[in-house]
Amino acid sequence: MTTETGSAIEVRNATDDDWPHIVKLDSFNFGGHIADLKSGITRELAPNDNVIVATNGGQVVGVTMHYDLQITVPGGALIDLPGVTWVSVAPTHRRRGILRTLLTEQHQRFLESGAPMSILTASEGGIYGRFGYGPITTEFTHKFDRRFAAFRSTTVDPGGVRLAAKDEAEEFLPPIYDRWRRQRAGAVGRPAAYWRGVFADPESERGGASALFFLLHDDGFVSYRVRESADSGMSLEIVDMFAVTPEAYIALWRTLGGLDLMSTITVSESRDMLLPYLLKDPRLPRLTGSHDLLWARILDVPGVLRARSYACELDVTIEVVDDFLDRGGVFRLTSRGNGGNAQCVPAEEPARLTIGIGDLASIYFGEHRAVTLAQAGRISAPDPEILERFDHAFTTSAAPRGGMFF
Repeated sequence: MTTETGSAIEVRNATDDDWPHIVKLDSFNFGGHIADLKSGITRELAPNDNVIVATNGGQVVGVTMHYDLQITVPGGALIDLPGVTWVSVAPTHRRRGILRTLLTEQHQRFLESGAPMSILTASEGGIYGRFGYGPITTEFTHKFDRRFAAFRSTTVDPGGVRLAAKDEAEEFLPPIYDRWRRQRAGAVGRPAAYWRGVFADPESERGGASALFFLLHDDGFVSYRVRESADSGMSLEIVDMFAVTPEAYIALWRTLGGLDLMSTITVSESRDMLLPYLLKDPRLPRLTGSHDLLWARILDVPGVLRARSYACELDVTIEVVDDFLDRGGVFRLTSRGNGGNAQCVPAEEPARLTIGIGDLASIYFGEHRAVTLAQAGRISAPDPEILERFDHAFTTSAAPRGGMFF
């Protein structure tokens, strides 16, 4: 491709010589100098074959790359897939089609590799919808005054929590997380290199707060930082909290509630957070914000729809619209419900429901509802009974949660 000035844009795999320029580009665009530790871990997760750069006159002006990851879908199946990251175009070369060229090349490679789906974490909410992505998990941030947190009499402390040093955390947190993510739709497996970055805990990642503290249970864990303020004293900010069982979750919160010198606690969880149901005052955890964590792009519609389980019997012909990669079409989706996997095959009969490929990703993991998208004009289903059954089939017993920012 060529720019408006006629100079050529070359798209190719990265080389070792490109990496200083990739790091510089990312630093300028995301407003932070990249530590050697982070760039080293990134290079381990994304070898040069996974990295695509755009150059202009020999200068790196755009980049995209992917990690090889794995995600859990409703029903517990695990899907290997690429996680798109470090997407960036130089501010000197904006509005020239470089981003679309990079992502087109990258996703064509995904198709050639047989990847059924791709995921990413989005810096801006308005970018990736046009490339067929839809948000699939949401984190809700709550803050509350620990000094007023009184547990209900039914919230019996199961015990079993211990204070862990970093070396113990390094041993036990990854396998506990792996157990958790295998039972939670939307959860992404954390590679060993990612965990190495967690435990390195560089000061540049602390935002002025303390180094990490760890609370450990056989079936769960918490990592958190402490922030000190002359006005409000010490506040606790939870970085990670994952529990395989409700008992572990309750035990961890009972321990957090016993940290008497902490004034407030901040935590981000999914929309079905259990904490308010444990407290005498369920209003105490105050919602301070929310953000989408993961977005997904379906590359193989029949394969992905066959991979998950469904909440009820379903037999519907759907049209999937994909304006970016033309991977849509008309498909017949059937399921016996009761957690059984479905069948999905191309169909010739008229579609009874029409949905965009990004919206299909959003309802696939259970975070968003088909009826809501239909009310917003994003799903067409003239028969309300078909829409209602379609909506119910995609519901999940627990809200999806991503578990990994990348």
